[in-house]
Amino acid sequence: MEKVNLAEKLASFDEVFSPRIVGYYNDDKIQVGKARGDFVWHAHPDTDDFILVLAGRLTVETRTEAVELGPGELVVVPRGVEHRTRADEGAEILLIEPRGTPNTGDADAEPAAELEI
Repeated sequence: MEKVNLAEKLASFDEVFSPRIVGYYNDDKIQVGKARGDFVWHAHPDTDDFILVLAGRLTVETRTEAVELGPGELVVVPRGVEHRTRADEGAEILLIEPRGTPNTGDADAEPAAELEI
């Protein structure tokens, strides 16, 4: 077992939309990330998308609705649903997704590298 301090991990990088792996849960990667502005529209055809806000405010948009999240709030975007995140003032988030899942899903955009910290 290894204790993980999420605040320390988040303080170790500044890049937005480039989550870092802080641990693994079964075959899933647990990541922390920073968001500011709009992310690309994308979907994950084979997996749900778990997003928990640690600090700041984040809006998760689909083509039909928008969910606003604050610290301690989460949403699960069902597999196959096109979505994007938006953080006008910035947000720190925790993500859980299967290993090898690109953060850009099926979008024609360069995914972030899977970096462990």
